[in-house]
Amino acid sequence: MARRAESNNRLDDAARAGWLYYVAGRTQDEIASIMGISRQSAQRLVSLAMAERLIKVRLDHPIAACLETAMRLKEKYSLKHVDVVPSDPGSSSTTVGIAEAGAAEIERWLKSTDPVVLAIGTGRTLKATIDQLPSMECPQHRIVSLTGNIRLDGSAAYYNVIFSMADTINARHFPMPLPVLVSSAEEREVLHNQSLVRMALELGAEADAAFVGVGELGPDAPLCEDGFLAREEMARLTAAGAAGEICGWMFDHDGALLTGSINERVASVPLPPRDRASVIGIAKGRRKYEALSAALKGRIINGLITDETTADYLLGA
Repeated sequence: MARRAESNNRLDDAARAGWLYYVAGRTQDEIASIMGISRQSAQRLVSLAMAERLIKVRLDHPIAACLETAMRLKEKYSLKHVDVVPSDPGSSSTTVGIAEAGAAEIERWLKSTDPVVLAIGTGRTLKATIDQLPSMECPQHRIVSLTGNIRLDGSAAYYNVIFSMADTINARHFPMPLPVLVSSAEEREVLHNQSLVRMALELGAEADAAFVGVGELGPDAPLCEDGFLAREEMARLTAAGAAGEICGWMFDHDGALLTGSINERVASVPLPPRDRASVIGIAKGRRKYEALSAALKGRIINGLITDETTADYLLGA
């Protein structure tokens, strides 16, 4: 208990030092004087605030090259929304930049005084995005999970974000209490007829906007890594022409949903109609190229948040 209290006190000090440095604009010497510590300690506390992600930075000035690239993507794929962020060639992160941009777009929707329904996918990118949301009071809005939150072994999925998002924005939330994949179309029908599940399905169809990750396929794909799909079945799907997945829904290289058993077993909420709702994919990186290109060609998504390098590939695809 003493060690935990000591850790919490240090984070409190880091938060105070971070606020003084980034918000109040104080120098490290001034922080040291205010907090009664050495300059070196002040420097370490500011660094700790960044390392522990207590500080969130948002750039409010648009970059001309990114805006131009976004406009070209919007025209090529007839998209409702496009946001292109700068690429960092030295970074291996699959979420930096797009998570912040995704959070900014979600926040824009949440600032509406009129009630809206937001549908939310799952996965690493969505988790990083929701982590960037500021605390808000949004009791007029409803958020619904598009995907189930249960693995094949019955354990809860780590990257399901509906609960953390609801805590952050204080909105009514509707989870999908099912696995991503079930054993058969018949089992899915039985589960979808449960009253709580029907409520999520109906709400998903009414969504004004949906924010989703775009999943690549292969033995190291998130569906396999997170225990939703066996690698043997994944190999059969890619051999049959599968190119990507969104919320478990598999599609081919032209963006057409696969026919056959796999999509008949997906228990996720169907994506809302793209002629009415904004369905915004958040993804970047070479591993996502094939899936993103297919999703855009097939208009599975009609909005995109990505980085410059990925956008350049999609413009040439």
